Amino acid sequence: MTEVHFVDSHAHPDSKAFNADREEMLERAWKAGVSTIVAIGQWREPGDFGGALELAARHPDRIVATMGVHPHDCARVPPEDWAALEEICARPEVLAVGETGLDYHYDHSPRDEQRRWFAHQLDLARRLGKPVVIHTREAEDDTVAILRENRPEKALIHCFTSTAEQVRRYLDLGLYVSIAGVVTFAKADELRQAVRLVPLDRLLIETDCPYLTPVPHRGKRNEPAFVRHVAERIAEVKGLPLEEVARATAENARAFFGFPGAA
Repeated sequence: MTEVHFVDSHAHPDSKAFNADREEMLERAWKAGVSTIVAIGQWREPGDFGGALELAARHPDRIVATMGVHPHDCARVPPEDWAALEEICARPEVLAVGETGLDYHYDHSPRDEQRRWFAHQLDLARRLGKPVVIHTREAEDDTVAILRENRPEKALIHCFTSTAEQVRRYLDLGLYVSIAGVVTFAKADELRQAVRLVPLDRLLIETDCPYLTPVPHRGKRNEPAFVRHVAERIAEVKGLPLEEVARATAENARAFFGFPGAA
């Protein structure tokens, strides 16, 4: 039987949710066939950019890192940390800018500030020649408008959960689309319809752990080992072998982020 490998293209392994068992959680991921975890680095508090880079340094063959400011937090970031973000993102070990974007569901930061700093991080990525990881929630029209005005060289909509109509808009912009555990939820028929439209060469998979735990583990903390369930549901939706979905999404992650590794 062929061994199947997965790339979790969006995870938060530095989250405090894993403080009690982080290394054990990672070991479970490797045993479950996860070859690479993309640790999404995020600004947390003044002077604090989280632990994604440190985790990637400790596991250089298994974990890669990004860095950005989430739309929830952009209004709280002091000027010196925006300057620090530019320096951090310029490091070769930071493979992408983000996650950045817009979140109009919670509005933790004013919408005008979200739009300003989303455009700023798109510009930063363009200047650095790096891809962008985008978070968007209930803000699709503004997300598309800003992307059209600030066309990134390479961008990914992480944790896509919207409709077939919306996924066409992102695909028309040349974006990659990443699917998380929501695709396994019983009421996610609209999302599954959208997934059918995403070409296999533009598709990635993720956990967004510790959030959005897929079936059959709903109610538990999410972790990278569970990304297999996302791939399995996508394979079912698309009528493809699991091995083909795993191979294609891993290759797409490597092409997007630019890290090495065999499928």
